[in-house]
Amino acid sequence: MDYTSRSPAAIAGALGQRLKQARLNLDLTQQEVGERAGVSRKAVLNAEKGKAQLEVLVAILQALELTQQLDNFLPPQPPSPIQLAKLQGKQRQRASGQRGKEEGGEEDTREEAEW
Repeated sequence: MDYTSRSPAAIAGALGQRLKQARLNLDLTQQEVGERAGVSRKAVLNAEKGKAQLEVLVAILQALELTQQLDNFLPPQPPSPIQLAKLQGKQRQRASGQRGKEEGGEEDTREEAEW
């Protein structure tokens, strides 16, 4: 399926439907998945509608024993060869914020989240 032309809400809805089908394939109720995941039945319902926080989604995936699929969903991203050369063995911690910055423009001073 081509996701490039679909809206984020449509893609989230499709993922929610897949979660629902996975739950039904295991013959589990929303309540049972919620108990396994440590979230409410309402959180499971929302996830199945495509509206879930990332931690809730991961908890539900764990409850459905689907976390092995995460590497297919978003494979680990190795640094590019150019970044490896620049870093000389150091792991990149944040983006430089230089792409698209106009000369003489103000620098972005927002704090960046660290993993």
